[in-house]
Amino acid sequence: MEKLRRFIWYLAGRLFLLLTLLSLFTVTFYYAMNATNIYIVLKDGMAKRAQVIMMEEDASELTKFFQSSYLQRDQNLQIALEGKSPYTYYTVRGIDHRLKMTWMWCWPWDTTARAEFTETIPRIDGRVKSSSAEAARALYGDGFEYPPKWQGGRYSATLVKENGQWHVRSLTLVSQVEE
Repeated sequence: MEKLRRFIWYLAGRLFLLLTLLSLFTVTFYYAMNATNIYIVLKDGMAKRAQVIMMEEDASELTKFFQSSYLQRDQNLQIALEGKSPYTYYTVRGIDHRLKMTWMWCWPWDTTARAEFTETIPRIDGRVKSSSAEAARALYGDGFEYPPKWQGGRYSATLVKENGQWHVRSLTLVSQVEE
């Protein structure tokens, strides 16, 4: 009887260890999956936002990445949609968009996540429109031929999972970054 009891405790201990390891692997897998999805949403969403502001692209695609309530509060985006962006005088052909995630947390079973990241655009490929050259010269002085630099920044974002997809609910500028 003593040997049977020891054998059962041995099996129970090994089973407990196996279940603990499987639980840890499952939590790690879902955390990594959420982190990857959140990074992609932030990277593609912020790049699309910059393209809408600088290149006057279609803003309807932003709803893939951002909640519509946030889009209505985004001042830079609203200025661009009203045609008052400093980039309206320029034809921007391309941008070098960079995003570096510095921190992210989300429990695997949670539908809300927080992330901190740095966004920069070190190079903008564009020229002043010939029809807007005088207005750009008056506004920017020397060096008006090229678009103004993008103000990079450190951001704090809150994301929510809706229908299986992450969306940015709020975005707060923590500090501005000099290129």
